[in-house]
Amino acid sequence: MTYKFDFGALLPYWEQFAEGCWLTLRLSAISVLIGLGIGLAAVVCKRSGFKPVSLAAQTYIEVIRNTPFLVQVLFIFFGLPTAGVSLTPKVAAVLALSLNLGAFSAEIIRTGIESVPRGQFEAGAALGLSPFQTFVSIVLKPALRTIYPALSGQFVMLLLTTSIVSSISAEELTSVAQNIDSLTFRSFEVYIVAALLYLAMSTIFSTVFRLIDRVYFSYPTK
Repeated sequence: MTYKFDFGALLPYWEQFAEGCWLTLRLSAISVLIGLGIGLAAVVCKRSGFKPVSLAAQTYIEVIRNTPFLVQVLFIFFGLPTAGVSLTPKVAAVLALSLNLGAFSAEIIRTGIESVPRGQFEAGAALGLSPFQTFVSIVLKPALRTIYPALSGQFVMLLLTTSIVSSISAEELTSVAQNIDSLTFRSFEVYIVAALLYLAMSTIFSTVFRLIDRVYFSYPTK
């Protein structure tokens, strides 16, 4: 093996790596906010008494959860233009990530709501609370405690999944790494650095989420 490792060759590109991290975090944050909104809407629709709406929500959840994310993002970016809907790589990436997170978070949220005993809802009604007041004051916190670990795990997973949108030239860390690789021809070093940056970001967020869980959700259930 004659290859000589030279990580020093990447030092001039540290700003590009930093920019790639920022683009990944921004893309993740936007997609999480939209995705959680989609997930909540899907849960409401699925639990509605109107069968066509409930069936549509269930179909969306099953289709997204049972197809590869790469196929989804390629369909949105390359498939939708045939129907007259052309999106920029950034918009297509956000849409794909949001729809993907929405489907998975919908099932997580539904599980959390259904984990709350029915008596909690009845207690709220007995106290004269509206359904919304009952949900916010009585149901929300125990439901959040149940679903928080899974939701935080989905955020970290989404952060790592952003790497796939480089396949449609959306700007994030992997696409930046590909550009640097094409300039330096140091594939081993470039992707080792990129992997370590993903590892650092996911580790930091996982640690923060665990601290939040310990502070806000570690309380006796009885």
